[in-house]
Amino acid sequence: MIMSLTRDVAMNIANVLTEALPYIQRFTGKTVVVKFGGNAMTDEALQNSFARDIVLMKLVGMNPVVVHGGGPQIGNLLEKLSIKSEFVDGMRVTDSETMDVVEMVLGATVNKQIVSLINRNGGQAIGVTGKDGKLIRAKKLNVNRNSPDMQAPEIIDIGHVGEVASINTAVIDMLTDSDFIPVIAPIGVGEDGASYNINADLVAGKIAEVLQAEKLMLLTNVAGLQDKNGEVLTGLSTKQVDDLITDGTIYGGMLPKIGCALDAVKGGVNSAHIIDGRVDHAVLLEIFTDAGVGTLITNK
Repeated sequence: MIMSLTRDVAMNIANVLTEALPYIQRFTGKTVVVKFGGNAMTDEALQNSFARDIVLMKLVGMNPVVVHGGGPQIGNLLEKLSIKSEFVDGMRVTDSETMDVVEMVLGATVNKQIVSLINRNGGQAIGVTGKDGKLIRAKKLNVNRNSPDMQAPEIIDIGHVGEVASINTAVIDMLTDSDFIPVIAPIGVGEDGASYNINADLVAGKIAEVLQAEKLMLLTNVAGLQDKNGEVLTGLSTKQVDDLITDGTIYGGMLPKIGCALDAVKGGVNSAHIIDGRVDHAVLLEIFTDAGVGTLITNK
């Protein structure tokens, strides 16, 4: 039996659609790079919510590009295989054995799960790693650590951990031009053919920058960038964010994510969003509603 809508419910739906319309019109044909991670990757309801958001974005004419992480999944498999994990400044030391696990988890298991998730919800996704078509050219990342006992910083080799040297946009253009949704695992390839594990936020930021994307969206496990009283800040300029870093409001684990968002916006991306991936349909709420569910950073 089909139930009819009450007038209040019908009006609420109409109001939501009316609010979304100008955003849909503004962003048709635009590229949005979304980094998928945190709770949204591990909670089944949030996984499906995310997938439907991405599919709807594609259906209304936007070009979503998904970049994903997988740190917890890598850690779980390393533990099962009795391979010890070591971290330096928050980055996993990645020897050849660990890199094999990283490629297995990111390039196969997690990547294909996300592709399947999007496809089950009505989309057409194709998964790639940064090694496919030399999509992500990487260079080795060494960590410089200062010590009061040393006259020069100590350079620490953390193995197959890299940073982005360049992005081959032809691979992404080929997929988006064919109406596919790219799902990218953050594994890069070096000049010598070696594989490198790269932070997914940094990969998403660089891809957004080289594509001159309309938006970079980073899903997190927090409500957004917060002030010293715990209130979420939004509508920030890059200068305001720089000031918040200087005065210590932004510190610790949030600094790399904010730095990635800042670099992208300063590099030509129209806006970056730090959004709460624990909220159902967080991506749509941030793009298509006036209030949003996170922190917006622009150059304006």
